[in-house]
Amino acid sequence: MRSSRDAPVDRMGVEKCYDSSAPPQVMRYQVLLSLMLSSQTKDEVTSAAMLRLRQRGLTVDSILQMDDVTLGEIIYPVGFWRNKVKYIKQTTAILKQKYGGDIPSTVEELVKLPGVGPKMAHLAMHIAWNNVSGIGVDTHVHRITNRLKWVKKETRSPEETRVALEDWLPRDLWREINWLLVGFGQQTCLPVNPRCRECLNQDICPAAKRR
Repeated sequence: MRSSRDAPVDRMGVEKCYDSSAPPQVMRYQVLLSLMLSSQTKDEVTSAAMLRLRQRGLTVDSILQMDDVTLGEIIYPVGFWRNKVKYIKQTTAILKQKYGGDIPSTVEELVKLPGVGPKMAHLAMHIAWNNVSGIGVDTHVHRITNRLKWVKKETRSPEETRVALEDWLPRDLWREINWLLVGFGQQTCLPVNPRCRECLNQDICPAAKRR
């Protein structure tokens, strides 16, 4: 069902938002920023905001030199944009002072940054550092794995879901499960009115049988 790779995440997800030709340190910063912007925001909106930022030359120094009003105008209408302006400025200053303008290379250090949660940290490790530290669980992965009963008992948060999935899912699948299920959630297993009749899982999915 995901073989065509034509969901929004495939065209405009975080892995498509950074400048792959930028120096590695700049690329990693752009990955982290795109993850921070993507929270509670559709891929299309995140992608457009990142494009506007990149047109200004998206680096640690350019963000530090930008005033809050301008940054807000550029990233609007991402979700919670006012908070994100604050978090981006605080995190960028920390990166400059503590990491020489690069991003941390461990989950433990990443989650200490303002506005960076576990999902973002694990995805940053995957994309920026090419290091699979854990499964990136967002609302799509959380919802779908509970519907499919891929967790032994219902989980209440993405972080609970991550721990439950990592307990049994082979590590070599940790990298791909995020984009697979995010796209599946965008196209088929929707939050409301999932398209069960179109889904190839309809005969084995516990949630489909109730619909």
